[in-house]
Amino acid sequence: MSAYFAELSKALKAADIFRPCLVLDRDRLDANIALVKERLAPGLAVRLVDKSLPCLPLLSYIASALETNRFMTFHPPVTQAVLDAFPEGELLFGKPMPAGAAGAALTRGGADWRSRVCWLIDTPERLAEYGALAAALDTELRFAFEVDVGLHRGGFSSPAEIKALSIPKGLRCEGVMAYEAHAPEIPGLFGGAERALKKASAKAADFVAGLDPDRRRILNIGGSKTALLHGGGVANEVSIGSAFVLPSDFDTPGLDGFQPAVLIATPILKALDPVLPGPAALSKTLQALGLFPRKGCYLYGGRWMAEPLFPEGMKPNGLIGLSSNQQFMGLPAGMDVKPGDYAFLRPTQSEAVLQHFGSLAVFSAGRIVEFWPALPMG
Repeated sequence: MSAYFAELSKALKAADIFRPCLVLDRDRLDANIALVKERLAPGLAVRLVDKSLPCLPLLSYIASALETNRFMTFHPPVTQAVLDAFPEGELLFGKPMPAGAAGAALTRGGADWRSRVCWLIDTPERLAEYGALAAALDTELRFAFEVDVGLHRGGFSSPAEIKALSIPKGLRCEGVMAYEAHAPEIPGLFGGAERALKKASAKAADFVAGLDPDRRRILNIGGSKTALLHGGGVANEVSIGSAFVLPSDFDTPGLDGFQPAVLIATPILKALDPVLPGPAALSKTLQALGLFPRKGCYLYGGRWMAEPLFPEGMKPNGLIGLSSNQQFMGLPAGMDVKPGDYAFLRPTQSEAVLQHFGSLAVFSAGRIVEFWPALPMG
């Protein structure tokens, strides 16, 4: 592991990067893309999740490799950027938007929002609101039903609920979106992930069976943790985002063999024998009790949604606390670090974190080869 971080450090110095940055290991990304291709069930397309990969060159790189033009979107400013960047792209909202937000986007965004965006409907009330919106704008709006297959985060809970609906004029149903992020968390005592996924797939099939054949264009299921565990079923596509870069929250059996492809790198500003404010005896006592480290360092920046990775054994300390300016990190007693060395942290998630640094420093074959701008938060 230390050899890998030594290579990264050398590349960062050669690229004159002496500030906190987000490093994307493109070689690891390529390996993760290859695993998706290898493990994806036949007949399933991939819908790329833009909130988890909020960087247009990154989305383009993966979309090209997988030959997909399908995107799942969550935030209108990002939706607009993806529409602009991918003229052939087809977008499905992954959460229901307030009708006011949809109306504002449709009014400002023009024809692409009407022809290439599929909205998500989770209640009869929202269906009526979008029907009124379509009438007010004198346009047709595409939508999919959010269906509950076990996560219980909202959406329609039974096919009968959908069958009882009268779809307003101006709305066109394209299919369903089913999400089963709960499955990997189900303990073995209650059947485990495999049983939960089978139940979710079966329930999704019940929803699809209640739709007319011309309303089954989008049959979406899955997320990064589950997409590659599906063996087919009625779904014709799965959503994947974070799996391609593997933040630590996605260390699950469904992604065995995937590698972390994004890391936070930041210079170490100070390396010292730490002492708490107050009597010197206090620090020595707490160190003797193992409550305060004998070695430490301060990082350039900090308080990220990330876990310390290198130097090995580096970790925050509750007695000093967190800082987004100069983060203190405790170190093992024998650790030899110096100012100017780099520390590395692994993001716990990719959404939001990738947008914190402005751009991604792309690392490949031992060098920083280019910079990919991240999308603004909007």
